Amino acid sequence: MDKSLFTTDKYKKDNIRAIDARFEAQKIAFSPMTFQAIRALLELGIMKLIEDSGEEGLTTSEISEKTGISEYGVKVLTEMALGMNVLKFNAESEVEKLVLGKIGWFLLNDDLTVANFNFTNDICYEGAFKLKDSIVSGKPEGLKVFGDQWTTVYEALSTLPEREKKSWFSFDHFYSDVAFPEALPIVFGKKPATIVDIGGNTAKWSIACCKYNPDVHMTIVDLPGQTAVAEENAKKEGFENRISTYATNVLSESTVLPENPDAVWMSQFLDCFSLHQVTKILKKVRKASTEKTTVYVLEPLWDHQRFEGNAYSVMATSLYFTCIANGNSKMYRYQELVDAIEEAGFELKTAHHNLGTQAYSLLEFKIK
Repeated sequence: MDKSLFTTDKYKKDNIRAIDARFEAQKIAFSPMTFQAIRALLELGIMKLIEDSGEEGLTTSEISEKTGISEYGVKVLTEMALGMNVLKFNAESEVEKLVLGKIGWFLLNDDLTVANFNFTNDICYEGAFKLKDSIVSGKPEGLKVFGDQWTTVYEALSTLPEREKKSWFSFDHFYSDVAFPEALPIVFGKKPATIVDIGGNTAKWSIACCKYNPDVHMTIVDLPGQTAVAEENAKKEGFENRISTYATNVLSESTVLPENPDAVWMSQFLDCFSLHQVTKILKKVRKASTEKTTVYVLEPLWDHQRFEGNAYSVMATSLYFTCIANGNSKMYRYQELVDAIEEAGFELKTAHHNLGTQAYSLLEFKIK
């Protein structure tokens, strides 16, 4: 049974009351500043201080004294947080004492929210001002905040400042890694001896495969900067003899992929390309495959999410692809991605939905 959000009326009916719609519009109008208010509360330690005060809470003067921030500054930030329902007043106190609201708890402690927030702040925020320009040009105009020499963010990853690099990889790994425990038994149910991991990045999936199965041999295909990191990580785990790398640009006309693998794996990789490029890549995969090869595509498809918040996060990630990553890719819907892959000469055999907490879809393809 399909439990995805898209099977409901969420995107079909406009049932919100006018007064509530107006409020939602105000949230959008002020969103850049309210985002930065939360960032300040987090980085100044104010929100954590309020959390630590428990049900009793703290007055603004107490917060000012404990943090060294002026009471004016504390009030400006906490009043906005009250308006956002991030903080609340202690209803039992005779004086106004601030306590952490449920939304505030998620901002501090929820892995999904923390990964999204840091990624937005460190990777996307400044460049997002160029979103309109990116839509017009078809290029990631916001990427220029990291330098003019890059055409995609993937070329820049190995040279990003440490904070930005950490936020990017934390975001990337959080989403895909949560599906690995459920994906591994599916993939190894067919007992593959050789797997080509396209877009293998830091080797997390390849390492997970080697830990899961003592005999499998992995080949990571990625850009030179990424394969260098993958080699280091494989060596640290003692898998340098079972994890090989193949440094290349999969879009290059001269690229020929490793031949005759039992399986080809692409985890959150195809969303980094336009649909036309997806078909182009899969045609290369087809040339390298045999009838026994199973092609696995792991993606968070926004129309196959169980919860509205997850679908919203996936949709928002498309904006990052537009203005920062490459200017021409997005998070795809189920059918449009399947169609692009089948156009390359494959046929969808099985679709496993709702893997992991982020409702990933694992699609299995064979040569037609």
